[in-house]
Amino acid sequence: MSPQAAWDRESLPQGDEKKAAVRAMFDAIAPRYDLVNRIMTFRLDVRWRRRAVRSLALPAGSRVLDLASGTGDLCIDLARGGQRPISVDLSLGMLQADRSGAPRVQADILRLPVPDGSVDGVTCGFALRNLVDLGAFFDELGRVVRPGGRIALLDVGIPRNRVVRVGNGIYFGKVVPRIGALLSDAAAYRYLPRSVAYLPTPGVMLTMLRDAGFADAAHSPLSGGITQLLTGTR
Repeated sequence: MSPQAAWDRESLPQGDEKKAAVRAMFDAIAPRYDLVNRIMTFRLDVRWRRRAVRSLALPAGSRVLDLASGTGDLCIDLARGGQRPISVDLSLGMLQADRSGAPRVQADILRLPVPDGSVDGVTCGFALRNLVDLGAFFDELGRVVRPGGRIALLDVGIPRNRVVRVGNGIYFGKVVPRIGALLSDAAAYRYLPRSVAYLPTPGVMLTMLRDAGFADAAHSPLSGGITQLLTGTR
């Protein structure tokens, strides 16, 4: 089954099939990824990333892994904030499109090629729902982040306000796939609104993070809840 067919069928893929489909999808959309993001979020993605970087509250010169780094937007913001980012992504296409100038590593972020407690912080932008095993990912963060280090994880959210939730559902369910089909890959942007189903509730994710060693894990809804930010200290 092709990656496109995996997204279009009624049930979303799981396990190794999901991993292969995600990698192929991001390889395909890498060339126009930034353009589509800016258009479909009305540039709010820029604000969300900067909020995530500020929330790390790490001293200048800290070593920060940006996981599922895409084209390097978060790495750019981290560098501007005085940090030393490393770009890590499963998709070779995304790493080839990375324009941050940060060191780049192709790797499965569920099995990071770094020693225990070796980094000061981790960021991850809008990739939690693309992972095969979210609990294993949080455990991996607990392994690689030093005591006192910080994490900041962004992803899409489900607004609590009914009016905002309905409006957001219509926009991401109907408008965003058309933007994606016009400018990039239709199947990838049909997947976007459906992919929210992969995410546990905020409460469940906070429990998972605390079990992974981030005792003060916190959840912040952004822009009315259409995006969420998870933070924590190791």
